[in-house]
Amino acid sequence: MTSENHEEYGRLTSMLAAIEALVKCESPSEDIDACRSVVALASDIATRVLGTPAQIKEIEGRPVFWWGSEQPRVLVLAHLDTVWPIGSFSPLWSVDGDVVRGPGVFDMKAGFVQALYALKDIDGDVALVATTDEEIGSHKSKELIKQLSTGADAVLVLEASLDGKVKTGRKGTAMFQISVHGKASHAGLEPEKGINATTEIANVILALAALENPEHGTTVVPTLLKSGTTINTVPELAVLEIDARSFSQDDLQRVDAAIKSVKPTLSGARIEVAGGLHRPPLQPSSTAALYEIAEKVAAELGMSPLGSAEVGGASDGNFAAATGARVLDGLGAVGGGAHAANEWVSLSSIEIRSTFLHAFIKELLA
Repeated sequence: MTSENHEEYGRLTSMLAAIEALVKCESPSEDIDACRSVVALASDIATRVLGTPAQIKEIEGRPVFWWGSEQPRVLVLAHLDTVWPIGSFSPLWSVDGDVVRGPGVFDMKAGFVQALYALKDIDGDVALVATTDEEIGSHKSKELIKQLSTGADAVLVLEASLDGKVKTGRKGTAMFQISVHGKASHAGLEPEKGINATTEIANVILALAALENPEHGTTVVPTLLKSGTTINTVPELAVLEIDARSFSQDDLQRVDAAIKSVKPTLSGARIEVAGGLHRPPLQPSSTAALYEIAEKVAAELGMSPLGSAEVGGASDGNFAAATGARVLDGLGAVGGGAHAANEWVSLSSIEIRSTFLHAFIKELLA
């Protein structure tokens, strides 16, 4: 083995150890103590890799990892929270050939480590910022993301790739909760004296399908439904959660207005609507310039073309693009199974994707 190959092998071994440590430090978004632990661990890893620790900031009560410039020209965005409750995976960590598994390894702890190593020997106004509430909507961190993106020349989002492709478009999102208030009565003795909240919410669910629009990829999906109290009682309350997404902001606004104006069909029923528009779409117009540069850098490194994709999932890149910033998303791990029990990362992709990111950042700073 040549000294160059030995150095590359040693770097990959070190990167894998860092990913393992972060994965084993489980960090579901709702567990604030777990999130503080993973940010502290990430700062320790940064000290070993980059020579200086990250700042650990509290933003609206949430821990945030921040390494680098306070006003970066190049902002590298990541998150360290996951969707997995502690104890969800067994085994917690495994490596089998090219397949690395563990909770959050793909979304997106491997991507964070790739970014961390990419910053080694980078000079310039660059920052790696990793939040801990992305998986639950970034409600606490979105203003920070917008503020930093407004002043940046480029925002690079380390969300996982799609089969290696970067993401040049994302749907915007809106989330709603519809509560139907009816009236309870005995389901056998006097059902006519009740107002059935389940029946009313069923009418609402059927109406949602008419709001979808394939032209813009607009979906309006009822996700979680809770209704009723006992098996022999006319339900007095039903609560429905709705996930709406579209590549068109105008279409999202149309859906928002329609859901907020929904009226009951049963006499005496009452409907309350909470929620609304959340992440705006990430349009290809926001990503085109950086995507062109990224492909140029990949070619100079002798890599195959990265490729691009527009996807339904949203990220913090949506908030960044809404400020007018140039954005490129999906620069993180290669693998699959985000939010699924088969979540995995390709071991052989980790080092080269980090090397590419290093060269990309240097090109943007030049």
